[in-house]
Amino acid sequence: MAKKLWSGRFKEEMSKSVERFTSSIDVDSRLYKEDILGSIAWANALKKAKVITAAEANRIMKGLKEILSGIEKGKIKLKEELEDIHMNIESLLITKIGDAGKKLHTGRSRNDQVVTDVRLYLKEECGEILKKIAALQKTLVRLAEDNIAVIMPGYTHLQQAQPVLLSHYLMAYFEMFDRDRERFMDALKRIDVMPLGSGALAGTAYPVDRAALAKELGFGKVSLNSMDAVSDRDFIVETLACISLTMMHLSRFCSEITLWASAEFGYIEIGEAYTSGSSIMPQKKNPDVAELIRGKTSHAYGALVSILTLMKGLPLAYNRDMQEDKEPLFMSLDIVRSSLSIFTELLSNIKFKSEAIKFKIRKDIIATDMADYLVEKGEAFRAAHETAGKIIAYCERAGKSPERLTLWELRRFSGMIEEDIYGAITLEKSIEARDVIGGTATKRVQRAIAEAKKRI
Repeated sequence: MAKKLWSGRFKEEMSKSVERFTSSIDVDSRLYKEDILGSIAWANALKKAKVITAAEANRIMKGLKEILSGIEKGKIKLKEELEDIHMNIESLLITKIGDAGKKLHTGRSRNDQVVTDVRLYLKEECGEILKKIAALQKTLVRLAEDNIAVIMPGYTHLQQAQPVLLSHYLMAYFEMFDRDRERFMDALKRIDVMPLGSGALAGTAYPVDRAALAKELGFGKVSLNSMDAVSDRDFIVETLACISLTMMHLSRFCSEITLWASAEFGYIEIGEAYTSGSSIMPQKKNPDVAELIRGKTSHAYGALVSILTLMKGLPLAYNRDMQEDKEPLFMSLDIVRSSLSIFTELLSNIKFKSEAIKFKIRKDIIATDMADYLVEKGEAFRAAHETAGKIIAYCERAGKSPERLTLWELRRFSGMIEEDIYGAITLEKSIEARDVIGGTATKRVQRAIAEAKKRI
């Protein structure tokens, strides 16, 4: 059994069962790069503070770079008995360069080390997520442009409500993902804080220039309270909240896709490469990608609740419970990255069936436009609403659509109705009447698409 680097006050060796139970290397091994970069910067800071010599610092930094190269090339195997990524790398360094390696941890604790690693890791991960959101938004804009003339039913309560442009529908999701983009960018402000130099909880006892250290590591700010710095996991909670909202938006869109791909809707055709079949029913072509994204959303929610529950009862400062923060975080990051990527591919392989969509639009979807017509003639809206409702009910009994009623039939319900009503209750007229900021009129949607291109 390898000797623990912290074992000085212990007479007995750690039980192998405890060793296995407390080890986190299977989870935090992905932080190797950040841990080494942080250690290189810390060695440089110790040199500048004259805590170690320039020769010692150079040996440490050279050794760490060699370890980084060895891990990346698969030549170094990390050990479970060394607990975590920090102890593994430090042990490797001591083995490689001898006593100089034992000086690296001077003035530093795993408490400030690990939270520095996670913050560095999250800065890069959030950057990747932002790129994937932008790629999805570009796909949405392209689809909106390509389908600018397609009219479809908009829904409330999953009932056809009013006609809208398909492009308007797609741009609704653009707005959702744009809020996600803004949230990740805002979360990065609070991730971008360097805790290194906080020590175990009270701050380092050595004259380290933390501002210079933060600059070297690419952090925009330095933490202002050492106890808060080592025990703060708010930035993880916030990241998970951002992920949960992004996954919620993906999940909602996936629900649309599963409905639209069904025979009952028939609005879209998904490319075969992005569907699967049934083990028993030969005819099936299932939207599994959309369904799985919807399912994986539950894991993202679970990760958020997990960290909130983990942190809710912890007194200051660091507690070993916090070791459990990384598994749900890493899982959630993996889920949102893969989901954004595959969903963007899925959207690019969907064909909208414009004729089928138009065929499925209910004829009574222009009922609101009928009421608006009467309002323009001088009728109070509530009275106009009632009149339009009676006309629709009559259409249902007579088996006719509103535009096929004769003027005589229509005037039985209101003397205000004239021949021009037929031009007022078309799908196209309904669309173009919504000519307000945020409305579904063609020129408004085209303007929204143009503005979206600038925002991506």
